[in-house]
Amino acid sequence: MHKNSTLIHDVTPEQMTSLFAGLQNQLNELKLNFEPKLPVEYLTRGEVAIMLKCDLSTIHNWTVKGKLIPYGLGNRVYYKRSEVESALLPFGKNKGDNK
Repeated sequence: MHKNSTLIHDVTPEQMTSLFAGLQNQLNELKLNFEPKLPVEYLTRGEVAIMLKCDLSTIHNWTVKGKLIPYGLGNRVYYKRSEVESALLPFGKNKGDNK
């Protein structure tokens, strides 16, 4: 069995402690800013209608107007949950208000 080893020359204990402290700081910063990548969730037209509490014809109209972006596979239509949620605008902004 072959063992790997690393020899460290001319490094004081204080320098080694400083190196480990810097590494610990980088790891802590990474933990604070880490956001795991979530898988894309696709919804059917019916699921979007239930989510937004509206009729399927409304989903169709919003798709035709470009307010919702459809994705298809065969004759099935899907919408990305994140895009449906981002299509929602603060009240007043979707009626052309410039406030």
